[in-house]
Amino acid sequence: MAVPQRKVTHSRKAKRGSHLHLSIPTLVACKRCGKKITPHRVCNSCGYYKNKKVPQIEA
Repeated sequence: MAVPQRKVTHSRKAKRGSHLHLSIPTLVACKRCGKKITPHRVCNSCGYYKNKKVPQIEA
């Protein structure tokens, strides 16, 4: 069976997961109301995307 021959040190283990970190989301100002939104999404406050009103789907 496959068994590790040596202990994996903390630094080696940390290097392996060094790219698994959170990033700050990109925010842009809505052109219509000025609120901060994520790019390429409908604005939650005014409901517009690319200067067009997006119909709200009711659940």
